[in-house]
Amino acid sequence: MRTIFAALGVLAAIALGAGVYVYGILEGWYGRSRDAGEIVGASVPGDIVETRIETQRASLDEAGFPDDTQILFGDLHVHSTFSTDAFVWALPLLRGEGANPLADACDFARYCSALDFWSITDHAEAMTPRRWAQSVESIQECAARSDADGVPDVIPFMGFEWTQVGALPSEHYGHKNVIFRSIEADEISARPIAAAGVTVRALRDNAQALLPPEIALLDLPNRQDYYDFGRFVQEVRDTPLCDPEIDSADLPRECYEIAATPADLVARLDSQGVERLIIPHGSSWGFYTPPGTTWDHQLRPDQPVEEFSLIEIYSGHGNSEEYRSWRAFDGTVDAPECPEPSPNYLPSCWRAGEIIEERCLLAGVEEAECADRAAIARRNAASIGLAGHLTVQGEDIEDWLDSGQCRDCFLPAFNLNPTTSVQYGLAISNFEGDEPRRFHWGFIGSSDTHTARPGIGYKPVERHYMADVSGAVSEDIAHRFLPPDPEAPPHSVAIDRETLIQNAGFQITELERQASFFTGGGLAAAHVRERSRDGVWEALESRRVYATSGLRQLLWFEMLDEDGEAIAAMGEDVDLAATPRFRVRAVGSFVQQPGCPDYAVRGLPAERLEGLCRNECYNPGDERHAITRIEVVRIRPQIEPDESVDLLIEDVWRTLECDDDGDGCVAEFEDPDFLAGGRDAIYYVRAIQEPTGQINGAGLRCEYDADGQCIRANPCFGDYRTQMSEDCVAQVEHRAWSSPIYVGYQAPPETPEEAAPMDGAPADAAAEGDAPAEDEGDTDYRPDDGEQPTRR
Repeated sequence: MRTIFAALGVLAAIALGAGVYVYGILEGWYGRSRDAGEIVGASVPGDIVETRIETQRASLDEAGFPDDTQILFGDLHVHSTFSTDAFVWALPLLRGEGANPLADACDFARYCSALDFWSITDHAEAMTPRRWAQSVESIQECAARSDADGVPDVIPFMGFEWTQVGALPSEHYGHKNVIFRSIEADEISARPIAAAGVTVRALRDNAQALLPPEIALLDLPNRQDYYDFGRFVQEVRDTPLCDPEIDSADLPRECYEIAATPADLVARLDSQGVERLIIPHGSSWGFYTPPGTTWDHQLRPDQPVEEFSLIEIYSGHGNSEEYRSWRAFDGTVDAPECPEPSPNYLPSCWRAGEIIEERCLLAGVEEAECADRAAIARRNAASIGLAGHLTVQGEDIEDWLDSGQCRDCFLPAFNLNPTTSVQYGLAISNFEGDEPRRFHWGFIGSSDTHTARPGIGYKPVERHYMADVSGAVSEDIAHRFLPPDPEAPPHSVAIDRETLIQNAGFQITELERQASFFTGGGLAAAHVRERSRDGVWEALESRRVYATSGLRQLLWFEMLDEDGEAIAAMGEDVDLAATPRFRVRAVGSFVQQPGCPDYAVRGLPAERLEGLCRNECYNPGDERHAITRIEVVRIRPQIEPDESVDLLIEDVWRTLECDDDGDGCVAEFEDPDFLAGGRDAIYYVRAIQEPTGQINGAGLRCEYDADGQCIRANPCFGDYRTQMSEDCVAQVEHRAWSSPIYVGYQAPPETPEEAAPMDGAPADAAAEGDAPAEDEGDTDYRPDDGEQPTRR
């Protein structure tokens, strides 16, 4: 009898356990698989879109822009919570909203930011077959909604981010977005293609480092969000790896595909025969770029240089444009050394020594001993590169001052790495073939938003929603993610690289300092001949594009012939045997009005407008900001392997002042030294606008001494230390970057001394705010003996 009762007890326990398990599934205890969300807004009324077009046309006509061109603004770098980092940052304990699904991006682009085009680019490493299929369906629905009223209010594109991080400079290729021309499932990649390495291992092998499993117990009201994240990661793990030996076109849709290098990525896309663009971004971000990394190895003959026709020069994660001669580390990869400070740069490894020396002296230790400890601290910090800050225990973020940052750059990327900057990339050449191999990029800007909000840079408001700022809601939660050091000793600690790789998590990337560098983000501007998918694609392919730091300046940059007529536009290659002459036209962005326009208020439910747009939309008035000056950058690419790039990048090469009374600025200039130089040259311009507000515009908000050295930092934290209502706005000179014009040197019939420049043309023509067209051709362009430029 006891046996029977025991058996019944066991069966009851099993039944109860099964019931609890089933109930847990129904209640989502084990996590739910999230979808792409629901698009809420109908199409924007056609008359609203037509009014936008007509308003822009009036400004273009006033400034003398070509009649057959519109300028469309877009964002080709957008993440939803189908991306791992976006999901983590959306968690309530990190001040997130819980979810930012892909469908939000469609409504935001149409009603909040009023963009003309955008693309989803969730990290391929987190995408599964189900998520990819749902993303395609959502993009297709966005396109259908947008086209419903005859004129597309927005043109959505499909894409993914290949998020590569190498452990060594020779293995590092960086992040690249893949954008497809079509949104039809059979005309794009059958699956996203992940980057081999750190990002894949983090999801498939070490997800606990991303989010401690017990975290849900600390936020019971929102526990479902944390359960869902567990399910999110498990779905990636459950997806079988693709067979690397099978061509991409022959693989099943349901596997997880990986490419180790850009060449491998291109080969896999070629196998499928899909039309795409591959756009590098975040190239100078120092928080994940191994010290010593340069663009040089990506110019090797085995790398697909021709695939990279565009580059993201600016995003909400910082500016990757500018080159500087200083370095974060000297020496070699195997034996790094800490360089001394320079006027505009304090190496973080050097600051590590200063912190230890200050502590040591305060502890009453002799000066000589403290100096020795500082030297050891510098060596320890340099030895582990990006994680050098971990060798100084018990420090506060403020202790680091502005070390590791470019002081004289415009809104620089955190821990900027100069040798992967855009300017460095344009200055170098590879000489392994018959002809020098070089990058020929067009420039775009993007937001890199991780809250499914394309084009967020239109107003400096709501920092935690309109910039990628996140952080713990309390000190206790912060310590769950980044455990504090028990003390602050007056000496540094040595950490070997193997230990670092095994144990380091979020703390290696200095997330707390990074929060002061996330801004509203940039935009891509395209000169299109028609408002359509094909129109945008043709502009992107031909590099007829420019970048902005988030606002909507109008910009045109062209080369002129002897009659003052355009012979080449931004993004083009031209061979020339005469003095090159250029014209720039620039018009400032509209002054923004508070709130949202009427069509947005009518088009979205009130709670959607508040939650998604934060009740602040792109809402232009009638006045435009003034363009104050045009800056010209000249880069003369290497013609010998060992030529130093320091003398080849001339920034600023020319400054053309503008007298803009609201209608924009027209300026002309020439390069009288081109022929005498006897080498190729690259020219691009920056249209600089009068100062306006920008989120995190002052970075670490340093207080400087008379010598320009930071003596006190006031970081704008993403966590509990800075109020959610604090937007950390500072005045900056927003700008637009033209794509370069690439001018190849062609020897003229005469010697350089005999070659005649443009008759009577000054080296720098004056910039005119409202010069009539007939006055712009006062000086004629006469190539010698009728020599005409050759387009390439």
